[in-house]
Amino acid sequence: MPAPRLLVTRAMPPLVEERIRVMPVDPVFVTGPVSGGDLKAALRDFDLLLPTITDKFSAEIFASDARVQLLANFGAGVEHIDLPAAKAAGIAVTNTPDALTDATAELALTLMLMAMRRAAEGERVVRAGGWKGWGPTAMLGQGLSGKLLGLVGYGRIAKATAARARAFGMRIGCFSRSAISDPDVQQFASLEDLLAEADVVSLHIPGGEATRHLINAERLARMKSSAVLVNTARGSVVDEAALAEALTVKRIYAAGLDVFEAEPKVHPALLTCENAVLLPHLGSATIETRTAMGMQALDNIDAWLTGRDLPNRVA
Repeated sequence: MPAPRLLVTRAMPPLVEERIRVMPVDPVFVTGPVSGGDLKAALRDFDLLLPTITDKFSAEIFASDARVQLLANFGAGVEHIDLPAAKAAGIAVTNTPDALTDATAELALTLMLMAMRRAAEGERVVRAGGWKGWGPTAMLGQGLSGKLLGLVGYGRIAKATAARARAFGMRIGCFSRSAISDPDVQQFASLEDLLAEADVVSLHIPGGEATRHLINAERLARMKSSAVLVNTARGSVVDEAALAEALTVKRIYAAGLDVFEAEPKVHPALLTCENAVLLPHLGSATIETRTAMGMQALDNIDAWLTGRDLPNRVA
């Protein structure tokens, strides 16, 4: 019997590719992202897919007869996959929920520090030859100690972010639909209440229609003029035009963004905001984390190959 065919839609870290090559599969590696038509063909031509967040599986993609039995997604988020359509087509879907927690939390703190301390702005000044030397009032920013970090959502990454923020002397608050048992976390009754009190607002919620533009002009107006917004979740959660306007008129102090609604495109107005820190989706971008994500995806494939329960099944 021929080995199951596996399509890997992006180049993977070396250790991940090495493991794939010794698995009992027939692998095909492409550099992606794969177009809709090619994804349709892949569903017909392969038994297994290892896709990433750049591969969009709409209901229409699943409309044709599918040979694929498992989408072992490389990443925690699965908003790019129509899960009901996958289920209707008889295709299992898994993700990598734990591997990127620490790296994303570290990047959330990186964005907080860069935005509060004007680090990106200062780096640009130095590179442009505009630095005139040290001065008592030059490039003044804000410190983190004593500030209230407002977490929107309180899952794994939010909790890891809170643990790191405490090391900087920050107080922790959150808005979550679930009750929080941690006595050191102030749980706010509404998102609006949290936005009004927090010095730094960090987003840790999934994407999708339910959260699209959750942070809009009205909610930005509720934030302190000294507050910072950080987004390491999904770009669709923030109305980027409204954020750019709030940054331009200094309605809020700064923002740190690692994700964008139309990646890799960035809203043009954000590019002109000196008080915006803009990173190219680096949340999980450490060799350790991306390797761990790949290994977790392969653990799901191994489970399928051996007839075991899928450890990270989402559909």
